[in-house]
Formats: sequence, structure tokens, C-alpha cells
Amino acid sequence: MLRYAIKKFCYGFAVMAGVVIVVFVLFNILPGDPARMTLGQRSDVSSLEAVRKEFGLDKSRPVQFMLYLNDLSPLGLHENTAADQGKYHYQKLIPLGNDVLVLKWPYLRRSYQTKRDVMTILKETVPNTFVLALTAMIFATLLGVFLGVVSAVNKDTWIDKAANAFAILGISAPSFFAGIIIAWLFGFVLSDYTGLNMSGSLYSYDPFKGEVMTWKNLWLPMITLGLRPLAIIVQLTRSAMLDVLAQDYIRTARAKGLSRNVIIYKHALRNALNPVITAISGWFASLLAGSFFVEYIFGYNGLGRTTVTALEMSDFPVVMGAILFIAFIFVVINILVDVLYALVDPRVKLA
Repeated sequence: MLRYAIKKFCYGFAVMAGVVIVVFVLFNILPGDPARMTLGQRSDVSSLEAVRKEFGLDKSRPVQFMLYLNDLSPLGLHENTAADQGKYHYQKLIPLGNDVLVLKWPYLRRSYQTKRDVMTILKETVPNTFVLALTAMIFATLLGVFLGVVSAVNKDTWIDKAANAFAILGISAPSFFAGIIIAWLFGFVLSDYTGLNMSGSLYSYDPFKGEVMTWKNLWLPMITLGLRPLAIIVQLTRSAMLDVLAQDYIRTARAKGLSRNVIIYKHALRNALNPVITAISGWFASLLAGSFFVEYIFGYNGLGRTTVTALEMSDFPVVMGAILFIAFIFVVINILVDVLYALVDPRVKLA
């Protein structure tokens, strides 16, 4: 297991290295002066030069890339000064002349518009997106597995056909289109009955209580974001259950007189969950990335809305930091799922 984990970690590291290269090249060939974006169009020459020096923009592209890698790496080489220590929040490891080898969190640099650290912005928005993606995945998984099992057990009946029609509709409807319809229908037309709003974030400001959690603002974006994975899980569960129910050991269990619920939920469902687990893992990572338009439609203050707003304002450090964070989540989830897949199904060999 340790050798397998190390191998997957090396694959993940290679993927992250590729993403870093693509992100750096992409956002360094885009038009625009980052220094002028940071200070504004009326900034003086000396201030522009100071910002260019801070971000290493006065150096050649290869040197800029090495500085960017040095900022992202947990192990980095920095000047042994109080200014650098306050900027990078590092722990000194090995003094090397005027520099020092340090241990630190990855530094994603500062926003051009707000002058705030990108890491601070991510810390404020990622939890909201994580809550949205997690609740959407739980909603999709529980309802999807249930509908898939019911559909398989009642094959070729009206229940099966209704579940299949629902799955096709969920797959066919794009999230941004479904979001607009759901927001208009349940947040506007039927708002007197649902009590839901067309837009709103997880946290709202109360003049007496201050910042409070507003759970009702989570319902509509959660359902919208969970529709497509719900449809996929219904189809995967149905297909896997039909395959498992046709196996010899299921017929043996029936011959032994085991109850219908024991056969379905204890024996058949457990063996049918392997493709579902794979789909859940991939979709959970996708929901973190796919929440961009859903958050924007519902005015939900999360990573997606922040990234779209930053892209509109050419605030490239925020966009780059969001892309790297999402890529990291994808890599970590894929590694964890591979291990979980092996634990659930003993027939899987750790090559």
C-alpha cells in the first residue's frame, strides 16, 4: 500500500507540475501590465517600477518562472530579512549566506485589484464552495443511489421508465440553464410558498446578530449543482444493480430464503457501488470547478463567483490561484479514491 501511495503521489506531482507550467505560460502571454493593474492607470513611474520589482516582472521570463516556482514550493529560497519573513510567513531551515532555505505555505501572490493575498481570498471563499459541493454531492448520491436501486428492482415498469426519463433530463440540461429556470421558478414565481430567494450567499448580515448562516440560500444552488451527478448516479446504479442481480450468488441467496431487502441492500448493492464510488469522486472534484456559473447565477459568495469576477477584472493572480487549487483538489481526490476503490473491492490489486 505504501509503494502504491508513493507511485500515485509521483503521478499527482507530475500533473501539478504540468498545470503550473500551463498556468504560468497562459497568464504571462495575455495582454496587460500587471503593475498598472495593481496601482491603476494614473500611477507614477517609480511606483510601477516598485511593483514590477516585487513580482519580478522586470526580469526575463525564465527567471520569472523560477521565482514563481520558488513562491509556490513549500521549500523555497528567500532573503533572510524581516520583510520577507512577514511576507511569506516562513520557518527558517538552513542559512545559505544572505539567503535562507525555508519551509512555508505556497505563496500565491497578491490580487491586482484588492492588494490582498490570494491565499487569504481563497481561505474566505473555498469553505463556502466546499459546503455547496459537499451538500450537492450528498443530495445527488443519496437520491441517485435510491432511484437507481428502485429502477433496477422494478425493471421495465413505469417506475423504471420515469427514473430513466429523469436521468436523461438531468444529463441534457446544462447547469447554467437549469440554474436560471430553478431560480426563476422557486425563487421568484413560487417564493411565497418556498420561502427561497433567487440569490443569496451562505452567510448574510443581520443588524442585530451580525454575520449569520442562511441555510435557505443553499437549497437552490445545491439542487442545481447536484442535478447532473444525480442523473449519472441513477444510471450507473441501475446498470450495476442489473448486472449484479443476474449473478449466480444472488440466485443462491434467493434459494437460501434470504429476504428481498437483505439480498438487495446487503449483497447486491455493496458489489454494485464500485462504479458509483468512482463517479462520486470524479463528480465531487468537478463540482468544485463546475460551481462557477451556478454561484454566479445565484449570487453565492464562493470560489467560482470570486474567480469569474476576478477574470472579468483581469485580476490574474486570483484566477491562477483558483486554478491551481482546483487542480490540487482533483489530484488529491483521485489518489484517495484509488485507495478507497481497492479497500471496497478486495479483487482490485495494487499494482
